[in-house]
Amino acid sequence: MEKLFENSLWASRFIIILAVIFGLIGAAILFIVASIDIYDTAKFVLNTYLSHSHPSTFHEDVVGGIIGAVDLYLIGVVMLLFSFGLYELFISDIDVAKDKDGEDNKILAIHSLDQLKDKISKVIVMVLVVGFFQKVGHTQYNGALDMLYFSLSITAVAVGLYFLGKVGHKH
Repeated sequence: MEKLFENSLWASRFIIILAVIFGLIGAAILFIVASIDIYDTAKFVLNTYLSHSHPSTFHEDVVGGIIGAVDLYLIGVVMLLFSFGLYELFISDIDVAKDKDGEDNKILAIHSLDQLKDKISKVIVMVLVVGFFQKVGHTQYNGALDMLYFSLSITAVAVGLYFLGKVGHKH
């Protein structure tokens, strides 16, 4: 009875396949939407120049459209890392991800939940940074105090990214 239960319990890990498949579908959707956003931004730029109009927020709109797409691409990368990591942790190593010497691809090599969490959290922080810069591009600054807050927020992001780069590096 114990052996049957343990075999059933061990086989239940395959439920993770649902998260892997739908994570990949989510990543594909995000990549498609981001690509369409880039296409729409390129069309907007082309139409603006061909019609010789130049809206006052033209540059902000272009940069905002591209940064928004980058944001979606990064979230798509999170979904890919999540899917690959779950698969490798619960189902099997991805053999085609190994190079010809049998070593793991460094980007996708995930051997523990902590590694998966670290990789995903770094990408999520990058998503937040990109989102921050997208919002900053559309912000109106009225005076020196606003510029001081702006410079302090940029400094805080830079310091955060510096320390994020230090996490996980062994010296």
